[in-house]
Amino acid sequence: MTAGEERTVLRLPLLRALLAQGLALALVVVLVYLLALLPWRMSLFSVALLQGVVAAGIGWRLGLSRWWLWINLAFLPALLVMQRADLPAWLFLLGFVLLLLVNWNSLREQVPLYLSGRKAQQRLQQCLSEREPPLRFVDLGCGTAGTVLQLARRFPRGQFVGVETAPLLFVFAWLRCLLQENCSIRYRSLWQVELGDFDVVYCFLSPVPMARLWAKARSEMAPGSWFISNSFEVPGVVADETIELHDWRHSRLLLWRIRGSLGLARGAGDTPCITEQLE
Repeated sequence: MTAGEERTVLRLPLLRALLAQGLALALVVVLVYLLALLPWRMSLFSVALLQGVVAAGIGWRLGLSRWWLWINLAFLPALLVMQRADLPAWLFLLGFVLLLLVNWNSLREQVPLYLSGRKAQQRLQQCLSEREPPLRFVDLGCGTAGTVLQLARRFPRGQFVGVETAPLLFVFAWLRCLLQENCSIRYRSLWQVELGDFDVVYCFLSPVPMARLWAKARSEMAPGSWFISNSFEVPGVVADETIELHDWRHSRLLLWRIRGSLGLARGAGDTPCITEQLE
């Protein structure tokens, strides 16, 4: 595995959460041992809660999103509570099914759930404001629809589509966008989407599908349209524009401009879609 591939793997939220849990557990074990020498005893639940707080802090430093921090905080205390409560087995089965319905794409296509942050949404708004209306935009793997819904509200003359195949996320996203007339959510694989129907294609996926998705974009997207990836590069293809987001995940938007049947390159008259910096 190359250094670049190792860095990419470490970006996976699940791996960073597990790393935070392991480091926190090791630190708390050492702390409890030192306190026992004083002597100062801590209850088992206090130890579990302390480990959760430390894990959440480490997760924050590793750039995990807020909902992962809550998972890190509650993981060990929740295990302890469930063990003592003698809960029925079907509750554990229900929890497994819910996790499966949320992380469906992680298992099928090695695409974990990534949520675009506020700065990414702001930068996308600035980019899209450069295009002539009406705008046709698709979010491949829209998750909870936060980004596509925000953009639909910002550009009421545009048409915004999100596609998602994780069942629970799809239902949540569909309900969120139900009252937004220019925004729709489709239960569909990104490989079944006709990219030529859109002016801007946006994705926040993983390194795994990028080469194949790039080939699909080249063959289907019209000249002048944009292909934007949050953080993940197309192997061997330099983006026309790289927009640093300066967030805690060190994210960036990679933008390619489609040009004819030979792929994409910046035309002579193209200018960067963003010139100002966010504070």
